[in-house]
Amino acid sequence: MAGQRKLPTRDELRVWRDFVETTESLRGRLAARLQTDTGLSTGDYTVLLALSEADGGRLRSSDLAAGIGWERSRLSHHLGRMEKRGLIRREECVTDSRGAEVVLAPDGNDAFRAATVPHLQAVRELFVDALTPAQLAAAGEIAAALRRHLESA
Repeated sequence: MAGQRKLPTRDELRVWRDFVETTESLRGRLAARLQTDTGLSTGDYTVLLALSEADGGRLRSSDLAAGIGWERSRLSHHLGRMEKRGLIRREECVTDSRGAEVVLAPDGNDAFRAATVPHLQAVRELFVDALTPAQLAAAGEIAAALRRHLESA
């Protein structure tokens, strides 16, 4: 049948399911550890990381959403919760009155700094230590290949 796409084989589907299920389990374990160890959700940590890396600890909301791969409505709701906890502030953009900037608040900076070591320890324990150096390198190559493929699709 010309033009019909080939479906994955049984073995390819097994690898796919193992990959997805293991990745989801890893993400869940890391999220639980982050929450237990630091009181931050993975969403909180993602936002705080992006702001900590931004010039002046501030980003336009639209740039933050694009940078972390979130829909703007999801980001807006999450920022509201973070703002109530004093982790971030939202301010009018000085260069564009139609836009808003998200600013890393001092309490957010402190929370991010306090969370970094426990989070990185969990990454080491649950991911890095499970792999040989060759497997870790292969995982990086696989991630890069998938990212390139997704960006071109």
